[in-house]
Amino acid sequence: MTTANPDLAALIRTIPDFPKPGIQFRDITTLLLDARGFHASIERLAASAPTDIDLIAGIEARGFIFSSAMATHVGKGLVLIRKDGKLPGATIGVDYALEYGTDRVVMHEDACVPGQKVLLVDDLIATGGTALAAVRLLRQAGAEVVGASFVIDLPDLGGAEKLRAEGVPVTTLVSFEGD
Repeated sequence: MTTANPDLAALIRTIPDFPKPGIQFRDITTLLLDARGFHASIERLAASAPTDIDLIAGIEARGFIFSSAMATHVGKGLVLIRKDGKLPGATIGVDYALEYGTDRVVMHEDACVPGQKVLLVDDLIATGGTALAAVRLLRQAGAEVVGASFVIDLPDLGGAEKLRAEGVPVTTLVSFEGD
């Protein structure tokens, strides 16, 4: 479900042809610069979140901004999901396909315990590859992923639908068509 938030959408800058020609990059740094807009985005994400969660999980790197603010706002702990090689200590991981090649996301093996209810949070959902890998990683640890929240959805790229097909309810604040 995408909630209409034209005030927040207006704070997100579009940078054409970044990182390559034809891409319309949706830059959340302008939203972050606006204290009221950033606060409103956290308030609205929190209002749409399931109430029975145990933890918030955030995906590197911009997702850490929103997930840590959400975790503080709702009074829950924060699980960091990172690219391989970035966390000290014992980790578990999941490989996932990229357009050309593969990548891997990891988290500490003791970040959550079986049965904990986790909300996944990131800044943007596009093709869904990283978010799906994060869901699989959390489930591998025994967590129940009760939802995923994003500031931005690029619905034409299908990531939110892929998460829903995996049984994960998705909430987004704004969407940009055609990207």
